[in-house]
Amino acid sequence: MRYICIHSHCYQPPRENPWLEAIERQDSAYPYHDWNERIMAECYAPNTASRILDPEQRITRIVNNYAHTSFNFGPTLLSWMESEAPEAYFAVLQADRESRERFSGHGSALAQAYNHMILPLANSRDKRTQVAWGIEDFRSRFGRPPEGLWLPETAVDLETLGILAEFGVRFTILSPYQAHLVRPKAGGDWIDVAGGRIDPARPYELKLPSGRAIALFFYDGPVSQAVAFEKLLDSGEKFASRLVSAFSESREGDQLVHIATDGETYGHHHRYGEMALSYALHDFEQGGLAKITNYGEYLENHPPAYEVEIYENTAWSCVHGVGRWSENCGCNSGGRPDWNQAWRRPLRDALDWLRDFVAPLYEQLAAELARDPWAARDGYIRVILDRSEPARAAFLLEHQARSLDPAEQVRLWKLLELQRHAMLMYTSCGWFFDELSGIETVQVMQYAGRVVQLADELFGLAIEGRFLETLAGAKSNVPEFRDGAEIYRQFVTPAMVDVSKFTAHYAISSLFETYPDETDIYRYSVAREDYRILEAGKLKLILGKGTFTSRVTRESALLSFGVLHFGDHNLTGGVRPFQGETEYRDLVKNAGEAFYRADVPEVIRLLDRGFGTHLYSLKSLFKDEQQKILGLIMASTVEEAEAAYRQLYEHHAPLMRFLHGLHLPLPDVFRNTAEFALNSLLKRAFIQRPLDVERVKALLEEARVAGVALDETTLEFTFRKRLERVSDRFAENPGAIQPLRRLVELLELQPVLPFQLVLWSVQNKCWGALQSAWPAMLETAARGDKTAREWIGLFRRLGDLLHVRVEEKAMEPA
Repeated sequence: MRYICIHSHCYQPPRENPWLEAIERQDSAYPYHDWNERIMAECYAPNTASRILDPEQRITRIVNNYAHTSFNFGPTLLSWMESEAPEAYFAVLQADRESRERFSGHGSALAQAYNHMILPLANSRDKRTQVAWGIEDFRSRFGRPPEGLWLPETAVDLETLGILAEFGVRFTILSPYQAHLVRPKAGGDWIDVAGGRIDPARPYELKLPSGRAIALFFYDGPVSQAVAFEKLLDSGEKFASRLVSAFSESREGDQLVHIATDGETYGHHHRYGEMALSYALHDFEQGGLAKITNYGEYLENHPPAYEVEIYENTAWSCVHGVGRWSENCGCNSGGRPDWNQAWRRPLRDALDWLRDFVAPLYEQLAAELARDPWAARDGYIRVILDRSEPARAAFLLEHQARSLDPAEQVRLWKLLELQRHAMLMYTSCGWFFDELSGIETVQVMQYAGRVVQLADELFGLAIEGRFLETLAGAKSNVPEFRDGAEIYRQFVTPAMVDVSKFTAHYAISSLFETYPDETDIYRYSVAREDYRILEAGKLKLILGKGTFTSRVTRESALLSFGVLHFGDHNLTGGVRPFQGETEYRDLVKNAGEAFYRADVPEVIRLLDRGFGTHLYSLKSLFKDEQQKILGLIMASTVEEAEAAYRQLYEHHAPLMRFLHGLHLPLPDVFRNTAEFALNSLLKRAFIQRPLDVERVKALLEEARVAGVALDETTLEFTFRKRLERVSDRFAENPGAIQPLRRLVELLELQPVLPFQLVLWSVQNKCWGALQSAWPAMLETAARGDKTAREWIGLFRRLGDLLHVRVEEKAMEPA
């Protein structure tokens, strides 16, 4: 028998602001909010609903690739998906359930070490916690223990494998270049298979120093390389043929061809790669060339007949062992050959110093609160997964040394958060790329910054200076950033949040957004006790007080706040611990009287006196809210500028067309004016309700005639979101004719649009209606219902526009 197994390693580094537990806008991911959202749209979601096409390139089937392959998703990515991409999240969980039915009870999902730490470079305690957290996260989501666990970057050593075996993990997957020696279990000489010469068609057993054993699969290196880097996914036929070519007639007995690549290969790195994958899987299932399987099923039916020894401290993406995450080994992305990565070692040294400095302090203080500080850390994953009061109570019942009062509980939660961030700061992407100031490396520095902040609060030690001295040894390739200490000051220090800064954010944002008395914002809860807003023209004064509580550490504070808004972007505000009712009432009374007298200097003086040095401005807002509020503030100004450009364009458009007709170049001022005006007009037209189709066509024709460049990325994304909103309404009631008619009308614009629409979501809605509404509407139309007949005609047209095969069935006359 011939078997095929395809593994996708799906992972994104944790990108959340450590203080907010939310991802802030990443401009480099435009037009998406952040890179998680972008890669979800380009890869993970499309693989949950991948298309199989007929010879006319019409969709005839939509399949969940994950249900037919082996896969792992990083726990921190799954956590983000659960809240931000729930449809794809539940499709991944469903894929594992379906795979258990398909593969003899063996689920296709593998666990992963928690936050993608390079385990051979970790200390023993961190290795254990990373595995424990990865397994518990997996169990909580997939409802079963994992059979296999993916090692980040396949980085391996015997200690790590021993921990996997201790936790009941049956197998993991490695690169063929990590194998050293093999021999039959029945006995015989060891055979050197260095240089990737191991036969990947069978599983192997590794005997561990503890006496336990673990199974290892070594993926097919050449085929995996071709999938990732040689454009094999340009064609599903080529992909299937290459996989089949890896079988060998010279092998005796059953053989397994299996590959492992980053999951992002299928759609993000290679557009439509998910369709090549689903085509190949369908080809195997229909053609009988090989049986699709997963690792758990194959291992049950083919227990290892060979044992293996490995090269320790090796990984799949570094030919120098694990140097890519610890030294200037020469591995990089290749984009800037003039740069070096000598910063890797001092960065790791700085983090190692920080970890080792706080560990004994943690152990000493936590021992007063928990029976076993390190067992408590291992068990803390259950609180990370569920921060509800019952989950916290269950954790305390299991781990507390004695009954803890509320202040002691806060101290314990902060200690455990310190340890969580002391592991998050080792996320592998911090070292993977070329430059110290890259967003992935800044991210791990931010986690380190959270450790520094918590250490200061818990132990009363100002350790930031010593940490930065070591971090300064990491030198940036970009002169303006100089070194790690300067990058920390520019990107980590401003991102830090405490309860006062959060309260300032709340107070300032409340000028522009209405909040109820009790609300949750990011990882904080607000219970407002008093809130007053005074207005006089553009001037606004806010004064209030409330209890602000971290939903992570449960730390709580009663604070008062005040903000004076002068209009536009000019405002000043203050926050301080509540000083008592008398002082607060006096401030409210005196500031209110001064405000109504229009004595602005006196209001400012009172705020300064009432809040001291704890003053904030619009710069204090968190990034997303800051951009939203600035957008509101600038709306009228931007509208004025756009109107001016439109007026200039309309006044000079005839001359521009004349010049274009003579094939003469437009002066820069004309070209820039036309580009700004037409892009602005088109964007407005795309969001206008109802959509004026003829106006859109006219503007597109103007752009064509004027020969101006359109912002295709922004325009496509804007039009796509409009289209998806209409398709969502259609999906809510697929039998209704008006949303269907509107959807067809919008899609009829495709031939004149200067960009290719991403229709994945809209096609899914059409496919759903084809399964749910189409059969009933056919029957109704066959009975002579005029509306149903119109619906059938429109839906057939919708299928044509979306390249979805709609079965043609004659409607009998009534």
